[in-house]
This record gives sequence, structure tokens and C-alpha cells, in this order.
Amino acid sequence: MKTLKELQKEVLENKKKHGFNTTDIHKEFCFLYGEVAEAFDAYHKKKTSFPEELADIAIFLLGISEISGIDLYEEIIKKMEINSKRRYVLNSSGVLEKVQKKT
Repeated sequence: MKTLKELQKEVLENKKKHGFNTTDIHKEFCFLYGEVAEAFDAYHKKKTSFPEELADIAIFLLGISEISGIDLYEEIIKKMEINSKRRYVLNSSGVLEKVQKKT
């Protein structure tokens, strides 16, 4: 099985191979936004393409990470550790809110 870092490199190489954007991060975020919209549409309309649309989102995230020199796996691990220590409470509207640490 490939590592996330290997997938990042593979995504970038595929973009280069096909002549896709590999330098304009703003453009990549616009494309990512479009993929998220497509995934939402597929989910909302119960289309069979929903898993493929989720994969497109992941591919764009991997590409943005590699273009930016970010090890996405390491960042995910760090963020999951942070999230595991957070506390949430229901507000008066019934929505979970993060409890801020007192400094």
C-alpha cells in the first residue's frame, strides 16, 4: 500500500504529465471548491458518483499539499491530536461550540 506522501508525489507527477497547473495555489483552491460542490451535489442527489467525487477532493488536497511542500500525513496526525484534546459544549441553540482555554 502506498503512503500518503507517495500519493502526494504521484498526484503532482500526474499533473505535470498532463500539463495541469502545478504552481498557482489560488487556482487549485478554486478547483478544490468545485470538487467539493460536485461531491455535495452527488451526495444530495444520491448519485453513484459520490465516492469518486470524494476521491477528487482528496486528490486536490494531496496536490495542494505537495505543491506547497507540506507533508499532509504529518499535519493530519498533529491536528487529530489537537482535536482529541478539545472540549465542546452545547450552546443555547443546541449547537456544539469549542470551549476556549483560559489564558
